[in-house]
Amino acid sequence: MSAQTLARAWSIRRADGLVLGFTDHDRRLRFAGVTFRPDQGLTARAISQATGLAVDNSEAVGALSDDAITEIDLLSGRWDGASLRMWEVDWRDVSQRRLVFRGSLGEVSRANGAFRAELRGLAEPLNQPQGRIYHPRCTAELGDAACKMGLDAPAWTVELAVQGQDEARTFRLTGFPAYDANWFEGGTLEVLDGAAKSLRGRIKNDTARPGQSREIELWAGLAIPPAPGDRIRLVAGCDKAARTCRLKFANLLNFRGFPHMPPEDWLLAPQVGGRNG
Repeated sequence: MSAQTLARAWSIRRADGLVLGFTDHDRRLRFAGVTFRPDQGLTARAISQATGLAVDNSEAVGALSDDAITEIDLLSGRWDGASLRMWEVDWRDVSQRRLVFRGSLGEVSRANGAFRAELRGLAEPLNQPQGRIYHPRCTAELGDAACKMGLDAPAWTVELAVQGQDEARTFRLTGFPAYDANWFEGGTLEVLDGAAKSLRGRIKNDTARPGQSREIELWAGLAIPPAPGDRIRLVAGCDKAARTCRLKFANLLNFRGFPHMPPEDWLLAPQVGGRNG
């Protein structure tokens, strides 16, 4: 493989099984069951590789195109954690190739019709915290395998059409079923159809209005505003406190926190007539 015949090729596999291939060569290449297209769907900077367990550092850059990596796909998280492989290949004979990087896509940013995605090497999981966290509040996420709460019941989830919204952050809803005040604070809002389908936001405020109406405010506006009539799903919020787990969800048996653990100020503060023990 010489410098004159060297090309680079990238393949990306999403969690749903979709695979895309790109190359910086001017013609299509095919190997490993993937067709690598010579367009602007993806390019990548030179990879900085180290020995040992150091994480490889690189960045993928691409254009947002309808038939490859679209803006809505990025915003809805469909490319989060997608696996990526990169080769150096002889474009005259693709059997002459070398795998130079294997990892996944990390943080993605968007600007001016393009995206940038951090490339994370195979050693990246070693940077993640391991083991149990000891904290008064629950470490599980509502509805996950540790929490074991089923969220399909009407008590926890409601689907409604958007009547109005401001900056894709504050949503006005009418015909709202009867729920306690602040029931959805800390929960999630997901768009079910329309141009903003699959986008999610964390709920900051849930305010009841007269006449079965509700105002839902997100911490941050959605990147694409839902249109009036688009359906959304609201999921009840959980503040991860033991009291909420017991009274709101009746799920204290699966609580993954330590509510009776003394706080740091109790451990550090001097006590009258003795020491903390």
